[in-house]
Amino acid sequence: MRSRRNTLTATVAALLTALATTAAAPSGAGAGAGEGAGAGPVLPSLRPHLAAYYDFEHSVPGNPARERDLGFSRTDIDLIGGGARMRTKEGAHRGSRTSLQVRQVTPDAKGNDDWKAGVYGPSGVPTLQAFNAVEGMTVMGWFKMTGPNPALNTNTVAPDDRYGAVGLAGVLSGDSDGHAVRGLLEIIEVNGELRLVALGRRVDGASSQTFAASENWRTLLPVGEWVFLAATFDFGTGAMALYRDGQRLDGFYTVPGDPWDLSGPGPHRTSPTNPRGIKIGGSFPQNTAERNPCACRMDSLMFLDSAVGGDRIRAQYRLAAAH
Repeated sequence: MRSRRNTLTATVAALLTALATTAAAPSGAGAGAGEGAGAGPVLPSLRPHLAAYYDFEHSVPGNPARERDLGFSRTDIDLIGGGARMRTKEGAHRGSRTSLQVRQVTPDAKGNDDWKAGVYGPSGVPTLQAFNAVEGMTVMGWFKMTGPNPALNTNTVAPDDRYGAVGLAGVLSGDSDGHAVRGLLEIIEVNGELRLVALGRRVDGASSQTFAASENWRTLLPVGEWVFLAATFDFGTGAMALYRDGQRLDGFYTVPGDPWDLSGPGPHRTSPTNPRGIKIGGSFPQNTAERNPCACRMDSLMFLDSAVGGDRIRAQYRLAAAH
């Protein structure tokens, strides 16, 4: 009797594993030959909120310098500066084969050749409507520092001046010039010290709020090590959070008062405008200027239209790390 019960338990477990694997295939993986091959798993409960997802293994057919969006918005992005050369044969987790390399190219002269990624629309990007008048957002993915950061500042004449920030990944505001954001993961100077932060702006053109991690950013992002980061933005309550490898980080808000103007009656949402794009590895995805490049690799970047809870962030990290 015990043998039959064990056999039945094993059979049920195998079926559940098969169903979970099927459900975890990324949105957009599908019919064509090779589509979805090598893509990392997605937690099923995240799928309805996964507006944009880039694993850097799915180039736009006929254009290897563009990356397909595997999220529901279908917002393809440009690989700026290096094109297809920015795809590296190193995945952040066992389910991945390729990641994106971004970096500064010419550190000793003003130019416009940094490797970065993103998309920009001067009137807003229509496919990013999920972030129009949204109550919450999450930005998360895998990051690996591959060189010295922050980079030398090519916009000043001082030869040893460095940028005050290192750009990771974020969604632009509805009135952005290519730098201002609605929600962003970044390393930025706080009270004279660089820190890993979540930076959010509820109202276009208004003040932003920053939630900074207390721990040293170099400890959180050591050179040569893949790390899973997440930033959440609850525009209804003003709450923000940072996570590393699924664990919530201690931190503090840097702007006193009510920069998101939440004192009036709710519900509170972001401005009713489509974001002007996504920026990855630096600012100005329309490629008109350089600022805050990152010497790093990125993989499985997710942009969600909800401030998801820590339990799901932890589950997504564990799911990817196990595959």
